This record gives sequence, C-alpha cells and structure tokens, in this order.
Amino acid sequence: MEQPTKNTRFHYPVEQIIEKPFNWKQMTRLFSFLAPYAKSMLPKTIVMMLISTGVRLVVPIFIGIYAIDQGLANGDVSLMFTYAAIVLALYLVAYVANIFRIRWMNQVGQFVIYDIRKKLFDHIQHLSHRFFDQRSAGSILVRVINDVNSLQDLFTNGVVNLLMDVVMIAGIVVILFTINPELALLVVIVLPIMFLISVGLRRRIRRAWQTVRIRQSRLNSHLNESIQGIRVTQAYAQEHENMEFFEDVNSQNYESWRHATRMNALFRPFVEMASAIGGAILILFGAYFILSEGSSLTLGQFVTFAFFLGMFWEPISRLGQVYNQLLVGMASSERIFEFLDEKPNVEDKKDARPLENVQGELVFEDVEFAYNESRKALNGINLTFEAGKTIALVGHTGSGKSTIVNLMSRFYDPTSGRLLLDGVDLRDIRLADLRKNVSYVLQDTFIFAGTIMDNIRFGNPEATDEQIIEASKAIGAHSFIEKLENGYQTEVEEQGNVLSVGERQLLSFARALLADPRILILDEATASIDTETELKIQEGLKTLLAGRTAIMIAHRLSTIRDSDNIIVLDHGHVMEQGTHGELMSEKGIYYGLVKSQFSAL
Repeated sequence: MEQPTKNTRFHYPVEQIIEKPFNWKQMTRLFSFLAPYAKSMLPKTIVMMLISTGVRLVVPIFIGIYAIDQGLANGDVSLMFTYAAIVLALYLVAYVANIFRIRWMNQVGQFVIYDIRKKLFDHIQHLSHRFFDQRSAGSILVRVINDVNSLQDLFTNGVVNLLMDVVMIAGIVVILFTINPELALLVVIVLPIMFLISVGLRRRIRRAWQTVRIRQSRLNSHLNESIQGIRVTQAYAQEHENMEFFEDVNSQNYESWRHATRMNALFRPFVEMASAIGGAILILFGAYFILSEGSSLTLGQFVTFAFFLGMFWEPISRLGQVYNQLLVGMASSERIFEFLDEKPNVEDKKDARPLENVQGELVFEDVEFAYNESRKALNGINLTFEAGKTIALVGHTGSGKSTIVNLMSRFYDPTSGRLLLDGVDLRDIRLADLRKNVSYVLQDTFIFAGTIMDNIRFGNPEATDEQIIEASKAIGAHSFIEKLENGYQTEVEEQGNVLSVGERQLLSFARALLADPRILILDEATASIDTETELKIQEGLKTLLAGRTAIMIAHRLSTIRDSDNIIVLDHGHVMEQGTHGELMSEKGIYYGLVKSQFSAL
C-alpha cells in the first residue's frame, strides 16, 4: 500500500512572483500617497535637508581653501580661529536642521503608512466572497501588515535621503570640476562601472524580496491555521507532524531572507572598492599635479578635493541602500496594488436605487449559479418567498441551501437568471441598503473580542442599552448574561471562548434581531443548542419572526414543522415544496427524511 507523502494534509494557495518590470510609474503611484502632505510638511522638511546639505558642502571649502591656503599658509592664527568658529557655527545649524528634518519626515512617513493600510483594509472589506474563497487569512494579513510595514523605511528615510544624496552628489561633482577638471574626470571614471553593477543586481534583488513576501505569506497562513485548529491538532496528537511542517515553512522563510539580504549586501563592497580606486587615483595624480610646474592645484585645494572625494562615495553608497529600499518597496507595492486593483465581483451599479419600505418578498427567476466551471450549485431555480412568511430549506449537504441564502444578500450574483426583492432586481439595489435589511444567524457564530454588550450592539451600533437588554430577553439570553460576574459588561475573549457554544449562539440571535431586519436567515442556527434552550428560543422566535420574512436552513427537521413553506432541494434542483402536513401526505423525499431522522432516535 502506497504511503502518503509527508505533510500532504497542508496545502496553501501558491502565490506567484509578480513579473512586472521595475518602472517609475509604479513608484509614482506609490509616492502619490505623499500628495496630502506635499504642501504642509514636505516643503519645510526639504528646506531643512537643503540647509544641512549646504553646510556639508561649504565646510570642506572653509577647511581646505580658506583655513589651509589662506590661514595656515600665511601663519595667520587669528584667521584660523575665525574659520574654526565659522565651521563650528555651521555644524550647529546643520545639527538643528537635521533634528527637524528627521522629526518631520518620520511624521510624514507614519502618516503615509497609516493611509496606505487604511485604504487597503477598507478596500478588502468591500471585496466579494470569491476573493476570500481563493486566499487564506494569513496571506491577506501579510499584505495588510508586513508588506505595508516594509514601506516604512522608504517613506521615513528613503525619500528625503534620495533627494539629499542627489543634491550632495551634484554639488560635489560641480565643486570637484571647479577645483580641477582633469583630476575630477580621472576620479569619477569609475562611475560607469558602478552603473553597470547596479543594473546587473537590480532584477535579482527585486525577485529576492518578492520571494521573501511569498514565504512570509505562507508562514502566516500556517500560523493562523495552526492557532485556529489547535484543538483538532491536539485531539489527534499531531503536534509533531505540525511542528515538522512549521520547521519546513520557517526554514524556507529564513532562507529567502538570507538570500535577499545577501543580494543587498553585494552593493556596498563594490562601492567601497570604487572608493578605494578613486582614492588611489587622487593620491597618484593629485601629487603629480601639485609637483608639476605651472600647476594651479594648491595643497588646500588637494585637501578640499580629498574631503569631497571621501564625501562623494558616502551618498553613492546610500543611494545603493535607497535603491534597495525602492526594490523592497516595489516588491511590496506590487502585492499591495494587486489587492487594491482587485475589483469586487459584486458591487453597486452607478444608478443603484435606495431601498425603502421593504416588504420582504423574494423571487428567484430561472436562477443558476456555479462557484466554478466544474461546480454548478443551482440549476434553473424558480421560487417565491412570500413576505412575512417563514420558509424552510431542506436537503442533503451540497443540495444548494446555503447558496440560495448567499444570493439573497448578494454575497454572489447569479450566473444566469435574476433574484427580485419586492419586484426589484437585487443588482439594481444599493448593497448597503440590501444588507441592512437582511440579518444572519449561522451555526458557527463569530464573537468579537470585547464585552457582551458590544457584541450584541454590533447588529445595530445606534441601539441603546435598554434595547439590547430587551432583545436578549426576547430570545432567552438575558438569564445567563445576568449570572455572569460583570453581566453585560463581561469581557469575552477572541471568538468568545469563555462562553459555551449555546451561549454564543444566543448572543448571535440577539445581535441579529437587534438589527430589526425585514429578512432573517437562520442557517442551522439551533444546531449547537441543547433541547431546553432551543424550546426557549422557539417561543421567542414566534414573536420575533412575526411580520418578517424568515428563511430557515435546518437538518433537525423538528424545528421547521411550523414553517409556512418547506422547500426540498437536491443537487441544485427544487424537488418538493409545501407545508409539513402536505409533504408528509405526499410521502416523497421529505417524508423519507423525516422517517429516517426519527427512526435514528
């Protein structure tokens, strides 16, 4: 018998390296997030940068040409002290300018990171369910957290450093050619070599950082799944296998980081080698020019030239670092913009109408739906859900029950056909208005971290405490909430782990009913509740469902006996519909389901 491959139970969506050429259009789009601060903070930051850069360009001239050629050469000690005082004052000015430059640029950088993350999160919230069907939670978290964080250095240091270093290099080149054009030309001859090296490394560095992002995404996906499924892992004693898989994913992440940092590290040694070559050229040819008869190169000019040459390679090296930051930013921005460019499969039309005076009648007209080409969930469904009635959907797993209710809230749109609410195609109604009129109670309810009061109020943020308590009383949650140490102010942990499954379900009932929807969908809502609690809820539902259109999905058929209409589905087809009594008398599929369920008791 063939043995399963090690760790085959773990599969994550494979993210591909986004193959786009490095281009400034992409970076311009990224830097457009600086636009809101272009008038308020960037100008004064640039002024501070120009002051500090100007000081650095002026000081070597004072030391070499003035202090040495005028003061030292003539033995004028007082002039030397004057120049020393000037240099000290200039450095003090540069120190103050740098303090404000760093402070303001850090503020701009943090504002930009805040704006990018806010825009990304807001966009993700409005994407369709298909988007989340195709991606793990961990991979989405990497985009919102890691990829955005990786842009911090670029916006807090990189942008201003880029401007500062370009100004510095341009100033140094102008000064060097002013002092001695022949010597300057000899020294900067290594620049073409530097350019060729940077072009050769560019593609390799960019791909390396994209690989880092992909490995981080997989690591986060596994961590998220492992934490969420820790009970299953421990129940099946699979800690060792899980750890082995984590070690594999973790080592891949480590290797990708090591490779990327190695690529980054290649640039600086080349800069240092170029600096050494430039220094050797300066010593050899500088000495030759000084000793040559008729040469205009003085000792002070030589010293000034040496100062500027030492300063020249520093911004060149930093430009390499900024370039690396741009590559990291490019890799991250590609992944961020990939999400921002994602269009919702379900969205409002330009002329979508508001929804008013909802009655709650839902009509399916020849509705077909497929999750993908090989998976057809609904086949030409024609159904009418009368306003104010309770309708039950029954059928085996995969029969299309959940698909029908998903279409009601436009989590998906029909592949063909149309779905009407009070005679209006759902695609012509504003999504926000539609979903305000539809509430869900699911079998696996989600409880947010916070108080019980906060969790119930999630259904209607404007509700008062009294309204929340009334909703809780109506569905039978008030009694258990009162017994808690802090009552409605009890803090529940993430996913409500301090509460029982039944208690969490009761909170979800209160949350949904507080929203006062015209359409209430109960998807296996009582499956996790004991019989005694279910009886309490059934009594509350009689009052709460009055006047609302209610759609119930239930495998426990005893909970739907009083429904106004029971629809039996099978593989996306409507097989039967009618009241409990009518369907039992027909002795069809529903009759068989009821008999098999009760015979199993």
